[in-house]
Amino acid sequence: MPLSDMGRCVVVGDVMMDVTARIATSIAYASDTPARISIQPGGSAAMTAAWLGSSGFPVTFVGCIGDDPFGREVAATLTALGVQAHLTVSAGRPTGTCVILVDAQHERTMLPDTGANSDLDAGAVRALDLGRGDHVHLSGYVLLNPEARAAGVRIIEDARAAGASCSLDPASAAPLLAARDVVLELLPMFDILIANEDEAAVLSGGGDPVASLEVLGAIVPTVVVKRGGRGVTARSAGTTVSAAAPTVPVVDTTGAGDAFAAGFLAAWLPGAGLAAAVDAGQSLAGVAVGRVGASPPGR
Repeated sequence: MPLSDMGRCVVVGDVMMDVTARIATSIAYASDTPARISIQPGGSAAMTAAWLGSSGFPVTFVGCIGDDPFGREVAATLTALGVQAHLTVSAGRPTGTCVILVDAQHERTMLPDTGANSDLDAGAVRALDLGRGDHVHLSGYVLLNPEARAAGVRIIEDARAAGASCSLDPASAAPLLAARDVVLELLPMFDILIANEDEAAVLSGGGDPVASLEVLGAIVPTVVVKRGGRGVTARSAGTTVSAAAPTVPVVDTTGAGDAFAAGFLAAWLPGAGLAAAVDAGQSLAGVAVGRVGASPPGR
């Protein structure tokens, strides 16, 4: 399907400012550990939109920021990357912030403060007047946040009622454990699930990626399981595709999943096959791991 024949891709959810600390040694607890510090826009949903926009794919982002310098910088960055940003400004909370520790193995641990993300407004999506052909991609962080959850549920209900298709990134395995029943109840409302291996295991009740695909594929028509350095396995309409991870230098894995989701959606929504969409996702993820932070080149 040509892009001109498509509706809008609307990404909804978390927007953060990331403070990344890269360390090359073990942490010296209760003392000093040398680190290289950088500050850049983040948030799973915002960065999925940023990777879509920087790739030239028409995308709208809906989220909530504080009335502060971080919020203004994120808004300017999204706009510069080609994203139509619909950002509600919270009067009482700061822009969400996340401290990210990247260890010597280039793996990241995140310490988020959700801030203004808790004030997500379902009316901001309703005002877009969604229709058939539009697509809504929801970050699972919305459903994992008790204060934003009702807005997330309403957004998906409104999207389905309008005839729009929907996709979900479950966001993070540890908090997903506590909200598993909530997310499972909503899964039948989604057309696409893009999860990492741990998230898929939480939702499916355990097992390897193939077992997770079997369980989750009975609920969601298209399921993608990301396995980091072990590649990707996906299933749709009875077809299963497996792809190896790209062989690229790894600097920081932050945002690789968001870049993958952007690449996958940018190919899948216009009508590419499953294998081509997985390859497109892997291509952007390969770019993401070669950079510090979650944002795409050009930021």
